[in-house]
Amino acid sequence: METNNHEVEYSAKKVLAMVRRAVVGKDPVLVWVLAAILARGHILVEDVPGVGKTTMAVAFAKTLSLQWNRIQFTPEVLPSDVTGYSVLNPTDGTMTFRPGAVLCNLLLADELNRATSRTQSALLEAMEEGQVTVDGQTHPIPKPFVVIATQNPTGAAGTQMLPDSQMDRFAIRLRIGYPSAKDEARMVLDRQSGNPVQTLQPVLSREELTHLQELTAQTYLSETVVDYIVALTRATRTHSDVLQGASPRATLAVADMARAMARLKGRDFVTPEDVQDVFSITLAHRLLLTTQAEAAGVTTTVVLQNILQQTAAPGLGR
Repeated sequence: METNNHEVEYSAKKVLAMVRRAVVGKDPVLVWVLAAILARGHILVEDVPGVGKTTMAVAFAKTLSLQWNRIQFTPEVLPSDVTGYSVLNPTDGTMTFRPGAVLCNLLLADELNRATSRTQSALLEAMEEGQVTVDGQTHPIPKPFVVIATQNPTGAAGTQMLPDSQMDRFAIRLRIGYPSAKDEARMVLDRQSGNPVQTLQPVLSREELTHLQELTAQTYLSETVVDYIVALTRATRTHSDVLQGASPRATLAVADMARAMARLKGRDFVTPEDVQDVFSITLAHRLLLTTQAEAAGVTTTVVLQNILQQTAAPGLGR
């Protein structure tokens, strides 16, 4: 691997080139997912069924040499299905831990908002602490670790929106969307000789990915850029259209995603432009708008763009 400031950038290009074999026409989405993985963040995909969420998750897992699990959430799924459980060994009376789905490198949590609140909360410790606790015993989750959760749009049968505390655990929320006619036709043609996912080969080892994550975490943030990030997130708490603004965890997420974006561009330092690039996708799912704003058709993305325009960037002016 390269040993300069472009190491992450070069590796990312190889990863994305491999993933594109299976995921057609969604380059911006793939870049966001990879940025979140480099930032050690979790990803929420909110979209209709059948647009390639599972394919994308499996493609990244195979390309990055990650052990992955998928759990289809329904009201019948129990917390122990997520975290694991202990069983009694009748021969010697000891308890044996049986790992749950979350004990892996990449967990695809499909239709998370169909699960009960109790089951949803079982993910919280894993996502925040990188561990699960079962019967008083703590079990670390293998590293690297990322959750790609999907959520059906509001109004789908048998679903409810994730609570604020859970939404705040996700670094970004994105939508894949329907493919263009040209890309949809290419998908059909590509599958005439089999599923393209089966042809994917590892590009990075888990150790190499961990190294890239460490490089990303070391990306330099000047005090000026930090002040800019804080000013932006604090502005969400006083905006007239916002009922509940971004949390301090959101401030950290913006900083982490900005570091990842800088590395993807071949730099070892963050600029105000990097912050602006990640600001909306990192915060849009964390804000609650007033009823008046919602009635007027205002969206969180519009609010965040307004805040970007009104907050002076270091060295750029208004």
